[in-house]
Amino acid sequence: MKQILSLSKYLYISIVLLSACSDFLKEEALDFKSTDNSFVTSSDFDKSVNNLFWLVRSEFYSASEQQTFDYIFGTDLIYDGAIQGAQRFNDFDNTCNPSNTYLNSHWTNLYKIVAESNTIIARLSTASISDEEKKIYEAKAKFFRAFAYRTLTYLYGGVPIELDEVAIPKKNYVRASKEDVLEQAIEDLKFASNNLPEITAIKDGEISKSTALHLLSEVYLANKQYKEAYDAASEVIENPNLKLMTERFGSLKSEPGDVYYDLFRVNNQNRGSGNTEAIWVIQYETNTIGGDNGTTNVYGSGYKLERVIAPLVRDLYIDGEKTSPFIWPASTLSSGGRGVGFAIPTKYFSNTIWENSDWNDMRNSNYNFVRKFKSDNPKSKFYGQVLDTENPPAGVTVPTREWFPYQSKCTTPGQHPETVYANIGTLLLSGNAGFTYADQYLFRLAETYLLRAEAALGMNDKKLAKEDINVVRTRANATPCTEDDIDINYILDERMRELGIEEKRRLTLGRLGLVYQRTVEVAHNPLVRNMEEKHNLWPIPYAEIERNTDAILEQNPGYN
Repeated sequence: MKQILSLSKYLYISIVLLSACSDFLKEEALDFKSTDNSFVTSSDFDKSVNNLFWLVRSEFYSASEQQTFDYIFGTDLIYDGAIQGAQRFNDFDNTCNPSNTYLNSHWTNLYKIVAESNTIIARLSTASISDEEKKIYEAKAKFFRAFAYRTLTYLYGGVPIELDEVAIPKKNYVRASKEDVLEQAIEDLKFASNNLPEITAIKDGEISKSTALHLLSEVYLANKQYKEAYDAASEVIENPNLKLMTERFGSLKSEPGDVYYDLFRVNNQNRGSGNTEAIWVIQYETNTIGGDNGTTNVYGSGYKLERVIAPLVRDLYIDGEKTSPFIWPASTLSSGGRGVGFAIPTKYFSNTIWENSDWNDMRNSNYNFVRKFKSDNPKSKFYGQVLDTENPPAGVTVPTREWFPYQSKCTTPGQHPETVYANIGTLLLSGNAGFTYADQYLFRLAETYLLRAEAALGMNDKKLAKEDINVVRTRANATPCTEDDIDINYILDERMRELGIEEKRRLTLGRLGLVYQRTVEVAHNPLVRNMEEKHNLWPIPYAEIERNTDAILEQNPGYN
């Protein structure tokens, strides 16, 4: 009995000890994030909105040399003079394939914006923030949702509309009509324009009431609501806090140049720098809040605008001899930074639009559309001479990847970050250069004037259209246009003159259904082949059609 009691005692002690150990080892979470508590405070929603800004930048200004330049290659603006493969809009049979991973990525990225926006909107009802804050966050989310749907419909036509937060996978999507998608974007933008803060109340890089109205005008145009488009653009233009820059300003105003050149220099794009023309600016400068630091590796995270757009002057041959008249890479207009000449302007962009309008247009000056290159290599027999793409040396073909006119807005001559100079005294750059180092305009006021001109044309009022176009042309010291000049092609030409490589050209032409006509019949893009009317739209990604097993997601006409 005593033995049994003793055994019982030891058993009891063991149980107590084991229990104590169990309690000691039990983890109790003091704080954690879940879907239920992640959208409560203003800080939570700020982070989610910041992610929307990041998604837009990732779509339009990422490090990819394919994805980001899909918006300009293979149009009336630019062709790929370096790569003859399937991904750069030379051979449309190959590029516009429903299984093309680069094209499919745009669909995925844009629907990520939709999904993130929907989540923000859905979670506002239970958030611990004021009603006024809720309205502003809703306005921001609806702006980005509209921005994504507008882009999707310009690229693909009618697409599925999803307005709710999706918690589990859905496989029954069907396409809405293009008109329905545009109507949804219009409704979202009307809400955004009524509830976003004024442009004077935002930080550089943020969106405002004017940002929403600018985009609203464009979407109204896409929906052929010309009076509404005109009125929305007018609200932006008549804002006393917005005006075109007409005098030299900014970081290089004391140096040779002009006001159009100033618009694209480092530190000059934002309202905080005195730029009253900026409506929405993507922050990209190094060492700035919301900016980028693509200075360590040319194949890093930065937007490779300079690398893709500027010519590869290092490899220029004259009479079959590699004479190397230019130091490359160098932070000068003649070298263009560290360009490799992938993107060559069509003859229509580099010459025709200026010859048909005004060759002395400020936007066509050598500060802005570089055609005259001064040899800066002391070892070259051409040292000190000016070589002109309009009158090239014997044996030199223009354009080639090594030499062609280019827009200086792609680079920052004399203003590269210190970290990418091999020798700052001579402006010699290291191999790490090649990105953009200036902030990038998504919307600016000059474009708003051209949107309103397009709306006036749609209203059959060429007088009003002429007035708006000439506001832009007057700033450029260009000859005013007449009413007889104006049709949609003239406005598209003026957009080329004013916006150039800054514009996401495929979106403009897609909005108008003129990708094929302008690329093939107007600009005669020299490397485009196998392009047809069907290529006004991209194919619906095959992967999306395949996984949508509970409904039919129809393909665009002409695609298998």
